[in-house]
Amino acid sequence: MKKTLYSLMLSEDVIREIDMLAHRLGTNRSNLVNTILAEHVQLRTPEQRVSEIFAAIEELMSDSRELICQLTPNAPSMELRSCLEYKYRPTVRYEVELFVGGANESGFIGRLSVIFRTQSVGLIEALQSFFGSFKQIEDEYLSSVARRYLFEDVKLTRSIAYPVMNPYCKSKTDQSRLELDAQELAEVISEYVRLFDRLMKGYICGGMTKNELADEYRSELLKTEILI
Repeated sequence: MKKTLYSLMLSEDVIREIDMLAHRLGTNRSNLVNTILAEHVQLRTPEQRVSEIFAAIEELMSDSRELICQLTPNAPSMELRSCLEYKYRPTVRYEVELFVGGANESGFIGRLSVIFRTQSVGLIEALQSFFGSFKQIEDEYLSSVARRYLFEDVKLTRSIAYPVMNPYCKSKTDQSRLELDAQELAEVISEYVRLFDRLMKGYICGGMTKNELADEYRSELLKTEILI
């Protein structure tokens, strides 16, 4: 939804209350006024859609013992935390960011960042090995899905592609882009984060080999209808 700069004559008292409310909600004056006006004319904003997706992810993860959500209202990203059964139980942070304006010029709707804070040489090497192996597996099985990866020591950032049907799923053959509602997209993102977290823990802490990692990924892929 394109935004344009407009000049409005508003009461100082109104602006004072708007600014106070915006501060409490963790947003700014322009976004709050835009949201209020959109609600008044029954128009759904891109920011509201992103908030609905994150709220749905939080609800879907509410029963998880492995992943804990941290949701900041009106933010373009949300965080999920998990722990490795490794020395000192290091925390891994999954940051899910969705582009408010929809897909960018590369066809990505957001990105997933996997972030560690550790100085353990052994863990760093294990993480880098897993990240590299995971990318190789996706390169093999997701060649039809546009992806981009960025490796930074103990951080992996992977693009979230516009949803498409999975050609490997027996019940689906159409690979056209999909227009998912907030709940559907939340389910796809949640399942992907769950899969990544489970495979990473199996590889780093559970003795899973690269071949077993590939087999497990392929097994889950065959049951997945929508790819990102």
